Amino acid sequence: MSWQRTLERIGTITSKYFVLWVLIVSPLALYSPETFTPVAPYITPLLGIIMLGMGLTLTPADFRRILERPRDVAIGAVSQWLLMPTIAFGLVFALGLPEEIGLGLIIVGAAPGGTASNVMTYLGRGDVALSVSITTVTTLAAPLVMPAWIVLLAGESITVTFGEMATSIVQVVLVPVIGGLVLRYVLDEYAPTVAQAGLSIFPAISVVAIVAIVAAVVGLNVETILGAGALVFLAVVLHNGLGLGSGYAIGHATNMAEDRARACAFEVGLQNSGLAVTLATVYFSPEAALIPALFSVWHNVSGPALATLFTYLDGDAPVTDDAPVASD
Repeated sequence: MSWQRTLERIGTITSKYFVLWVLIVSPLALYSPETFTPVAPYITPLLGIIMLGMGLTLTPADFRRILERPRDVAIGAVSQWLLMPTIAFGLVFALGLPEEIGLGLIIVGAAPGGTASNVMTYLGRGDVALSVSITTVTTLAAPLVMPAWIVLLAGESITVTFGEMATSIVQVVLVPVIGGLVLRYVLDEYAPTVAQAGLSIFPAISVVAIVAIVAAVVGLNVETILGAGALVFLAVVLHNGLGLGSGYAIGHATNMAEDRARACAFEVGLQNSGLAVTLATVYFSPEAALIPALFSVWHNVSGPALATLFTYLDGDAPVTDDAPVASD
């Protein structure tokens, strides 16, 4: 149908140029923050929309894959849970980051994997099924793992409790993801045309939502960005780069096949920065949300760059069609 092709085209174009949209709105938010700061109260529901979209991409087959390959899934999930928070903690001290800025790095380090890792695994000729399985496991465990790391590493500098953060993550992550999963199952069973339409247009909706979140956080942090921009950006680049490299190294060290090692690299290095932004904004401060917002931009630059390197090493052109969609 023509309308389905139109929706697919809108979703594809919007997603393909995701980084461009972010690079456009970020300077605009610096120049005219008052235009974008009104979005701030809606960050939580916007993330819920993004996570609903993630749930729509899941099928029962994704969960069966977890049971089929528990070893590699466990290695990828444990690597992400251990490496990214501890790397973040080390960088906070090594770079001498201000308290609130450093807290943001810890929050993004403690976040689960995001859909961006699935996209980059696809583009880099990695094992997409493994990537989706690891993302699913880390997302489902986020209400326990994420607040535990934040409380452990941030210590007395925070007043929010483990229970408060866990409850929030359940509300803005697990409930929408499970809702999307159930909705996908029902639509596939009774209205497959509607299901296909939703999968076609939801990537565009997710991209709009994350771009709005980034713009709002930039607008709230104009003075901080202008005052400590280079140091903050360095922290983001090092955190992301060390995660990607460590994940790839662990994949090979544990005798994973090349495609699975690539999936492990993207799963460890690419975080659900949208969740990190939301948690930082709701429970901490705009300054704490700055690094997660910048991470959202940067990992959508570094991810495609690494995927392109992998395909170059394979000796042929990168995959460009029918990929999943990155939105966090």
